[in-house]
Amino acid sequence: MKVLITGGAGFIGSHLAETLLKQGHEVVAIDDLSTGSLDNLSPVMQNPQFRFVMDNVRNSEIMHVLIEQCDMIFHLAAAVGVQLIVDEPVHTIETNIHGSEVVLNIANKFRKKILIASTSEVYGKSDAVPFREDDDTVLGSTKYSRWAYACSKAIDEFLGIAYYEQFQLPVVVTRFFNTVGPRQTGQYGMVIPRFVEKALKNETIQIYGTGQQSRCFGYVGDVVDAIIKLMISDEAPGRVYNVGATEEVTMSELADKIIDMTGSQSQKEFISYEEAYGKPFDDMMRRIPCLDRIRDMIGYEPSTSLDEILAAVIEDVRTRIS
Repeated sequence: MKVLITGGAGFIGSHLAETLLKQGHEVVAIDDLSTGSLDNLSPVMQNPQFRFVMDNVRNSEIMHVLIEQCDMIFHLAAAVGVQLIVDEPVHTIETNIHGSEVVLNIANKFRKKILIASTSEVYGKSDAVPFREDDDTVLGSTKYSRWAYACSKAIDEFLGIAYYEQFQLPVVVTRFFNTVGPRQTGQYGMVIPRFVEKALKNETIQIYGTGQQSRCFGYVGDVVDAIIKLMISDEAPGRVYNVGATEEVTMSELADKIIDMTGSQSQKEFISYEEAYGKPFDDMMRRIPCLDRIRDMIGYEPSTSLDEILAAVIEDVRTRIS
């Protein structure tokens, strides 16, 4: 098949492109490199089955051409990372919502199957863990710009499901839970590569808040395999799927584990969210996915442990900073 990946130079998009090419597909990736990087695509750039287009998904003319020529679309292009969301809320909202509007509209015109990448952020401050796809969302006040990201991705989900229900467009929606692995950087607030780089440099690891907030980290290879299987399933469209892992760890425990695995002399420092982001910040304490739906649909089970994830990221970051 010929597959189009929006946000294809991003962390997840580049791993997806690499896997699809290994499976024998032809891949076209479009990215404006606002958060993605051509370095991510270095393993595939010379592959004759791969083509990179530097442009923005909001450019409807180029998207018409690319979507008409493809068989299916993985729509991963988005404004991502807590730091970017806090610093550039207008960019976040416009990129996420308008980008999805353009891609879905053209996908419907040419009747192309599409996956919309969403996020666990849409669950907001809900404490009904583990989170199930049909649970209510509990979002914070509009005075906190971080919720602009959650709301914009929720609109993307509404729009994708609306296209499925009104026009019978085959749309799959996936909510990613803290996907991590090689190639991810800490530039926009991603916690594991940020902690790892500090540890390898024996620098102080800053932990925001109390450090008792917990997350579950899904390995990018597991996530990529899952979304490919969802896209080739005839029964998957029209629903939302959590994609991630269920091994829970607090941020303080995570820092300890990384210090231990790297043999670092780093110390932990706890700072307030306001000190970290320069403005008040609203956070959630726990974020754990229920994986029953995706397990029932494609037999998904995360196969990579947190220790294995950290070992891969440590090796990747060590190579990049050496």
